[in-house]
Amino acid sequence: MTTDLTIDASSRNTSGLETVAPPIKERRRRRRSGQSWRDALRKDWRLYTFLILPVVFLVIFRYLPMAGNIIAFRRFRPGGSLFGDYWVGFYYFEMFWNDPTFWRVFSNTLILGALTLLIVFPLPIVLALLLNEVRSRRFKRAVQTITYLPHFMSIVIVAGIVLQLTSLDGTINQIIRAVGSDAISFMQMPDWFRTIYVGSEIWQTVGWGTILYLAALTTIDDQLYEAARIDGANRWQQTWHITLPGIRPTMMVLLILNIGSFLAVGFEKILLLYNPLLYPTADVISTYLYRVGIASGSYSYSTAIGLFEAIIGLTLVLSANAISRRLVGSSLW
Repeated sequence: MTTDLTIDASSRNTSGLETVAPPIKERRRRRRSGQSWRDALRKDWRLYTFLILPVVFLVIFRYLPMAGNIIAFRRFRPGGSLFGDYWVGFYYFEMFWNDPTFWRVFSNTLILGALTLLIVFPLPIVLALLLNEVRSRRFKRAVQTITYLPHFMSIVIVAGIVLQLTSLDGTINQIIRAVGSDAISFMQMPDWFRTIYVGSEIWQTVGWGTILYLAALTTIDDQLYEAARIDGANRWQQTWHITLPGIRPTMMVLLILNIGSFLAVGFEKILLLYNPLLYPTADVISTYLYRVGIASGSYSYSTAIGLFEAIIGLTLVLSANAISRRLVGSSLW
């Protein structure tokens, strides 16, 4: 009988400790984290002051303008109330939902975004892996310089070069005539626009993206390659089992960021390249918003479309981050 009472008392004490201990540990952990945060701020307050201007910039130019999204649900007229004159609910969302033009530009945005993600995104990785195998530093630096210089060109200059190359008297048509074929009106045929756009993106962005991956490659321990060579691994096996896993966190972060900007296809370049003849394949959400919002003055309608695009982008970022964290173990947060 005494043994049973003792067992019951010990079980009650144990259960009581189990229910009381976690809150105590949690409070201690929070107290320690709060103290460590204050200690770090007190110790490195000079470094934290550098965050003031970026935070103020983000608040003023990124977060405060979000209040303007309210006009997606209100009737806005220039010269009237800053947040619209009266409530209309989902009227403007129903407008673009039933607008065939919107779905055309939405499909164009998806196609251009998918082509950019599937073609342009892997190329810097491939180029970085190839340059990593080059033993001549002079040749490696020359290739890097040639490939990333287009990144620093203005979009206007890039668009001008593309228009010049693809014009009827441009370099490409001169080569086509030289081989005995007829000239092609590239910028008047909608079927050619996606190829031209993706090609210009490759030329302009691949070299710059390679720099990030080359920097990530320098963090891989050379002893891993030595151990792999001792085990008899060839160059392809070393790349597959050492190099790619070594740069995987960088790859996943950049992939998540690219997925987040999936619908934000290059507005400036498309606006400078396209014309009404190319609308069937070149008109995307951003250029459509420019026409109906700024050019036509339909601010509430364009705000509703922009809010819809932002929600989709946020959903894609959160989904990609969750999938990456679950499957790969690398994520933004």
